[in-house]
Amino acid sequence: MREIVSFLQDAGAFFLATDDGGQPRVRPFGSVMEFEGKLFFCTENTKAVYRQLAANPKCEICALKGEEWLRLCGKAVFVDDKAAKEAMFAADPALDAIYGTPENPEYVVFYLDGLTALLYPEEGEPTKLL
Repeated sequence: MREIVSFLQDAGAFFLATDDGGQPRVRPFGSVMEFEGKLFFCTENTKAVYRQLAANPKCEICALKGEEWLRLCGKAVFVDDKAAKEAMFAADPALDAIYGTPENPEYVVFYLDGLTALLYPEEGEPTKLL
């Protein structure tokens, strides 16, 4: 899991793909952490991405770092967990300027259940990380 978090952090921005009623939607994300053995992300419950993941939690994440790229697949599970929210704030200090506090009612965290991770090298076959 550390290798995945490190890859995503080093990549800077990574891209989350969702389904919007049959139309794919992709957007950049930047906050990620490992918490209690799970890969966590955050967003706002007022955004379309939240509504899309609530309606269909299947999603994919793609990140590029140098000549390698990473593909993650799973189902988003939103949790109302104070410790997870605080840990995300600690993992990404930029969240303070966006949400102000982990208690912001619009700020939500989620992890990917059933996570699979494939690391694609510049050449050759991918390596399954999870």
